[in-house]
Amino acid sequence: MSIENIITRMQDDKAGGVMIRTVKSFLSKIPSVITGADIVQWLMKSLNIEDQGEAIHLGSLIAAQGYLFPISDHVLTLKDDGTFYRFQAPYFWPSNCWEPENTDYAIYLCKRTMQNKARLELADYEAENLARLQRAFARKWEFIFMQAEAQVKIDRKKDKTERKILDSQERAFWDVHRPVPGCVNTTEMDIRKCRRMKNPNKVKKSVYGVSEDSQTHSPLHSLASTTKQPAKDDLKKQITLLNIQLDRHCLKMSKVAESLVSYAEQYLEYDPLLTPQDPPNPWVSDDCTFWDMEASKELNQQRVKRWGFSFDEVLKDPAGRDQFLKFLESEFSSENLRFWLAAEDLKKRPLLEVPDKVQETWQEFLAPGAPSAINLDSHSYEITSQNVKDPGRYTFEDAQEHIYKLMKSDSYARFLRSNAYQELLQARKKPENEQGRRTSLEKFTRSVGKSLTAKRLTGLMQSS
Repeated sequence: MSIENIITRMQDDKAGGVMIRTVKSFLSKIPSVITGADIVQWLMKSLNIEDQGEAIHLGSLIAAQGYLFPISDHVLTLKDDGTFYRFQAPYFWPSNCWEPENTDYAIYLCKRTMQNKARLELADYEAENLARLQRAFARKWEFIFMQAEAQVKIDRKKDKTERKILDSQERAFWDVHRPVPGCVNTTEMDIRKCRRMKNPNKVKKSVYGVSEDSQTHSPLHSLASTTKQPAKDDLKKQITLLNIQLDRHCLKMSKVAESLVSYAEQYLEYDPLLTPQDPPNPWVSDDCTFWDMEASKELNQQRVKRWGFSFDEVLKDPAGRDQFLKFLESEFSSENLRFWLAAEDLKKRPLLEVPDKVQETWQEFLAPGAPSAINLDSHSYEITSQNVKDPGRYTFEDAQEHIYKLMKSDSYARFLRSNAYQELLQARKKPENEQGRRTSLEKFTRSVGKSLTAKRLTGLMQSS
């Protein structure tokens, strides 16, 4: 018998379930609670358990999964006494295979701080978690705070009793997924892994809404309305997933280490923190000449050599893009790089300029009869055509990726073999020009003049 069937029977009054009642306290009422002793007695009676310790153990396992919880404690265990417990709402059951994110937990803790109630005060470990999350999500903390404020406004419209029950159920949910330090985290055990194997394509869900999914109803309704697939289809899916795992590219650790060492050696002379640079390292000398040279289009042998490391080195260097564009113009295929640069520029445009820029790029490179038509496969062209109807900064993402792969696999290799690149690679650094020598001489003359002046002043003071 599954835990959920036990919980369902336990809440069914007609079938002899546990009596759920409202208890009067000193100044208020505690709604919808049961005692630990009632739970133990029901388990022994309904499940034919003779040993009381076994019934307590079973109840503790059910509580550890969050199906029932103590209303005044964060530790999810069952006690055979008058401690009050409450049933968890089906919406928060672990069988829904939720994997809440840290942003959801931050919203929950932020909500707790906005409500001035003793029962909602943060525990010490929760306050530490909130401070750590605030540092981790510093850039989008304003968004998290706004989400928490919206949730609090919605909660305040609910009935007081309903709000009190919901607060305790939400707290219990996080006691399962973010347990008290020292407690066993049941979500790291097999329950979610087993659910994920049965439904590997399930999308992660947020506690406060559905993400990356078109589902608009509660998880309970979705489970109830979904029919179980035949065993044959399940086996086919498992076979497909296993084949995908087998096809994954794996490398030995020794090969990975060799690649890492090779990469470090290749870029060693370009690291200003490890290798002395000329001009000097800006982080040490406060001289920005090094950065100015990187941003300029003046060429030297070391800079040209770096273009041969990868295609990305060519694209991120302004001078490399210019030389590569000249090479493509000689091959009558410069439209590929110009389209790639236009797609990159689109990502940085203000939103108001995006629609016009999309149409301009479409008419120049992709529209029928375009003056600089690029060669796209049918799949990428169809996706881009649909994206243009609803323009955005990433409208040409698929087309840009296709053109990037085309240039990398074809044009880039020919560029490295071209005479133009080989001539730039073999050229040595230009000797210091006359202006540079004159500037150095002027600096030396000024320093000598200052020292002589200082000596003359010293001599005059001594003679007087």
